[in-house]
Amino acid sequence: MNQELPRETCGLMGVFNHPEAATLVYLGLYALQHRGQESAGIVSSDGERQYCHKRLGLVADVFNKENLATLKGNSAIGHVRYSTTGSTTAANTQPIVVNYKGGSLAMAHNGNITNAEALKRELESRGAIFQTTTDSEILVHLIAQATSMDFHESLIGSLVRLKGAYSILMIYEDRLIALRDPRGFRPLCLGRLDGAHVVASESCALDIIDAEYVREIQPGEILTLGSTGITSEKPFADVPPSFCVFEYIYYSRPDSLIGGQNVYDFRHRLGEQLADEQPADGDVVVAVPDSSNPAALGYSKRSGIPSDFGLIRSHYVGRTFIEPDQAIRDFGVRIKYNPVRSVLSDKRVVLVDDSIVRGTTSGKIVKMIRAAGAREVHFRVSAPPWLNPCYYGIDTPREAELIANANSVEAIRQHIGADSLGYMSIEGLKRVVPRTISYCFACFEGVYPGGKPARCQKESLEVSPRMNKR
Repeated sequence: MNQELPRETCGLMGVFNHPEAATLVYLGLYALQHRGQESAGIVSSDGERQYCHKRLGLVADVFNKENLATLKGNSAIGHVRYSTTGSTTAANTQPIVVNYKGGSLAMAHNGNITNAEALKRELESRGAIFQTTTDSEILVHLIAQATSMDFHESLIGSLVRLKGAYSILMIYEDRLIALRDPRGFRPLCLGRLDGAHVVASESCALDIIDAEYVREIQPGEILTLGSTGITSEKPFADVPPSFCVFEYIYYSRPDSLIGGQNVYDFRHRLGEQLADEQPADGDVVVAVPDSSNPAALGYSKRSGIPSDFGLIRSHYVGRTFIEPDQAIRDFGVRIKYNPVRSVLSDKRVVLVDDSIVRGTTSGKIVKMIRAAGAREVHFRVSAPPWLNPCYYGIDTPREAELIANANSVEAIRQHIGADSLGYMSIEGLKRVVPRTISYCFACFEGVYPGGKPARCQKESLEVSPRMNKR
């Protein structure tokens, strides 16, 4: 399936000190399913032994009452995966579980280690044998090869060697450890449920189990949950935080909190700003569902143009599907979206989406709306033009495949077949983003925090064949 939007990152969920830890993690992974649909896994611990169940598939396909019952103990971590580094194989499912000289360790990772290739070569030269093709395994081998027998020292000594993005959950002995890289590219938050503690990529995973949102885990923070309570430390050198702004624009669920700010409210304000910057003469505002819905509503409110559901999205499309032998034109788009002709017929449609990556799917949607009877289609994008690849845990195409990298707005308009095309300005985006945190805008501006990596990790460690076909 040709996928126009950049694919989601991974999702993490952890519970410490609760008798139903694994079941709560399972429910949390349901709420985080949007962050990864290739595989799911949970590791639990009773303090002496770890129990694991993971495989390819959605959360609902991977877990059932029987295998959840085998995940014993009062601590658990879980993971839903979309690969940015490493192919889609059973070996690459997470959490990673290892037994080494220091004991048993389980780890789940969201992000992308940009210097993984060099670290992997170094580790292999010292005898490391890799069981997966993921960059996540790099940290496990660094810890295992550390000279110190103290786990905490080995962990910190290993983390300082990593570059890039990493939000990580670990279970080691009777401890659950949660941490973020010094720039805090990927989200991670802390919650509380009765006497238990919960850690998740997004607060929507706390809501599903009625846990209280406490705070964000800070960039560069290592949080250790143990029998004596919580300890927090920041062992890294201070660097400016660089939270991925696309978490606000697209990736995170609209009902989540990030930095104490509601994602839905932010996207609604983006739509309002977009209407100020890129007005259009239209009869109806239509979102490309679902992530663009709040922005479309904001555009409608500010412009005074009524909004309606002109596209219906199927929520039952898997990661892959079997196309009929007799080709149906634009099958990949049609299986996901269907127009509502009564809403679109003879209308000037203002179509709101949150990004245009390659332009292929956008063009097919415009064509579909015209075929449903629309007189005009005015395309509005609630983010600036996507010019540069992301190296920090988001699967985006190479520069040559990003349509805005080498094309003007007018050329893109002609390519997708819209009557007009308008993007949010970078100044407008910065005006709207919450001031509580600072951001990475590299995909729009080309300025990479800490400098552009010498080689994009997903192009060098291993590139999934499916990525090349997107």
